[in-house]
Amino acid sequence: MGRKPGTDSTTAHPSSSHVTLAVVLQVRAGSLAALLWQRAQDPFAGRWALPGGYLDPGETLEQSSRRHLAVKVDVRELAHLEQLATLSEPDRVPGEWQLATAYLGLVPSDLDPVLPADTGWHPIDRLPPPAFDHGAIVLAGRERLRGKLSYTNVGFALAPEEFTLSELRDLYAAALGHAVSATNLQRVLVRRDVIEPTGSRRAPGPVGGRPGALYRFRERRLAITDQFAVLRPPGPARAAAS
Repeated sequence: MGRKPGTDSTTAHPSSSHVTLAVVLQVRAGSLAALLWQRAQDPFAGRWALPGGYLDPGETLEQSSRRHLAVKVDVRELAHLEQLATLSEPDRVPGEWQLATAYLGLVPSDLDPVLPADTGWHPIDRLPPPAFDHGAIVLAGRERLRGKLSYTNVGFALAPEEFTLSELRDLYAAALGHAVSATNLQRVLVRRDVIEPTGSRRAPGPVGGRPGALYRFRERRLAITDQFAVLRPPGPARAAAS
């Protein structure tokens, strides 16, 4: 006989299942987008969910998250992955007491993973109807990213290996949700020793123009650069600040 969800036949203490979920974000076509897959079965058939699933025996939470991303949505090229939150509301999943540990993963803008037919990127400001509490988890991931763009070098996980300042500005603006000055961004990141020039330039586009100097992040792993910094929306007297 099957076990009733939320109970354990060998103990008087209630038990729960545990899953991992991944909020995978990438800047695509000028917008910050989340990776979602469309559920085929109830509950919430036809709605969109975060990739994830149950832990295997002997598996860590991070191992589980990476496995589900690789197996279910064929995403293996994360530049950064960190634990975001654990959700424990008893009624968050119909018919099951399910704990969920969510991770935040970032994919550089120059990668385009091949996805299954039921999976796609969706701009966060235009999310399709979400399953469970996954819409709120996506927004929590976006807020975590926005905060860390101010005081860490996490922009490396959104950017390609090399970029112009205007390209980096556009990535930051898409993630932050407000305009960013390339000049001020350069001042902030160079002063903090976060980015450095490569010595090369981007070839002019088809309409010509001046070749753009190329930069790169000094480190492509997470580091705190200024724990008190905040990248603010433009105001009357500034385009950006730190």
